[in-house]
Amino acid sequence: MTNFLALDRSIARRCALPLGLALWIQAMAVGAVWPQSVTDGPPPANPPVPVTSEQRPDAPSPPNGDSKPGLIEEMGKLLEKSMSVLPPLKSPSETLEDLSTRAKDTTKDVGDGLTRLTTPPLVVTGRAACPLAPNRGPDCKAGADRLCQSKGYKEGKSLDTDAAEKCSAKVYLPGHKREPGDCRIENFVTRALCQ
Repeated sequence: MTNFLALDRSIARRCALPLGLALWIQAMAVGAVWPQSVTDGPPPANPPVPVTSEQRPDAPSPPNGDSKPGLIEEMGKLLEKSMSVLPPLKSPSETLEDLSTRAKDTTKDVGDGLTRLTTPPLVVTGRAACPLAPNRGPDCKAGADRLCQSKGYKEGKSLDTDAAEKCSAKVYLPGHKREPGDCRIENFVTRALCQ
């Protein structure tokens, strides 16, 4: 019972301000006017005569002639200014169109993901060279992609690689002493997992 009361109080606290603001906005929209001061009982026999600015020389004159802005008018002005900053509300048909477009996009993305999950990857064999990466090492991901693309797939992952030493022809001449730049290692993807 204690938890229920605590939950009830927290809901009341969270809803009090938005509910009060909503009621105030509704009253402003309908055109309800709240008096600035309320008197109880019957009206006085001799109503007070308003003091004009001619009778009080130190009083500033009202901005709109005979009306004095009160709290409600000032809050109404503030609300009008804040409404001009907010984006315009969409009509129900525009909102439904946006939701249906989002649903189509989501369905397409889910369908593509399911296709990738349901299509089993295929292991292919062949031989594709691994190009040099910017760090001067072999880029066997690009080699695996090339191998899979040659078999009609989109991309791949390298499963097996092979390395071979490729030398210039002068290395095989009799009496030639081998130098550091005469040969280089080339890497190849021989088996890849394609999708």
